[in-house]
Amino acid sequence: MRPYPSRPARLAVPAAALLLLLGAACPAVAADGDPDRDFTIEDSRITESSGLAASRLHPGVYWTHNDSDDGPYVFAVDSRTGKTVATITMRGVGEPRDVEGISIGPDGDIYVGDIGDNLDGSWSHVWIYRFPEPKVLRDATVTATQYDVKYADGARNAEALMVHPTTGRVYIASKNEDGGGLYEGPAKLTAGATNTFRRVGEVPWVTDGAFSPDGGSLVLRSYFSARVYDFEDGRLGESRSVAAPFQRQAESVTYTADGSALMFGSEGAGSGVVRVEIEGGAKPSGGGEEKGKPSGSSGSSGSSGSGTPSSGASDGQDGDGKGSVGLGAVIIVGVGALWFALRRKRGQG
Repeated sequence: MRPYPSRPARLAVPAAALLLLLGAACPAVAADGDPDRDFTIEDSRITESSGLAASRLHPGVYWTHNDSDDGPYVFAVDSRTGKTVATITMRGVGEPRDVEGISIGPDGDIYVGDIGDNLDGSWSHVWIYRFPEPKVLRDATVTATQYDVKYADGARNAEALMVHPTTGRVYIASKNEDGGGLYEGPAKLTAGATNTFRRVGEVPWVTDGAFSPDGGSLVLRSYFSARVYDFEDGRLGESRSVAAPFQRQAESVTYTADGSALMFGSEGAGSGVVRVEIEGGAKPSGGGEEKGKPSGSSGSSGSSGSGTPSSGASDGQDGDGKGSVGLGAVIIVGVGALWFALRRKRGQG
């Protein structure tokens, strides 16, 4: 007769099963040291990462910033390790009020959007800061250009700043529970004058956005979902859902520098950045003249900048991120069942 397992052994079986279930819900974080993979922001100073931009000069590095009340700081985070490799302090600008977005233009300059309005559209103007991306990654103070911005149809709350990678034109997506707008800036920003942004499209609730490297697509995310829009001649086209990950406070998104994937970020201390693959096409070759057309042959090495994000990526979630919600529910039910089972066993013992 096989001896009945001891109490520790009996507990180990459901515990191990639960660990496997939890492991399936939590992607590996920079486990292999490869760039542009899932990673965790390790810097304890970065507690409200509200924007992401893939570096043009430093492969695998992502620029981010805190939300409001942090100061004129921008951080370069290495996706291989999750560690900050440079802290940039901007001088020549006013006291940042509510920094919400970041993007890199075709000129290699970093654009920082001080465009949030926690009073829901009561500020007469907001600001954009601009400085060249550093060629060397180290802590530095840089002189930034400040641009005053207002909206043609009145003040707005916004969290998404996007610079088109070929035209250099700046776009802002406003945030409103009833739906926001896509605003287009002037062909060229002017310092020392007011830059008026005009509404050119309707968008849902948006917490961040980014252009594909070839400019043929624009991704916009919210707390629970994301959509990719065709983008041509400065206007939104057809859209499709993205398998955005479910995150505790979904705040940021950017394309990888090669356009092969989307990187989704979240606020909070030790926040995670999750990679979602893009289907079809090869890495961009600098063309992108034809909207949505791959620049090369298809393959697993990557996708064109305007490729379609995989609808089955990111742990089997659907376009609205419901897969993660469902998985979370399964975990909660499993934990509850395990707890009651253990109580029952203790009562019978």
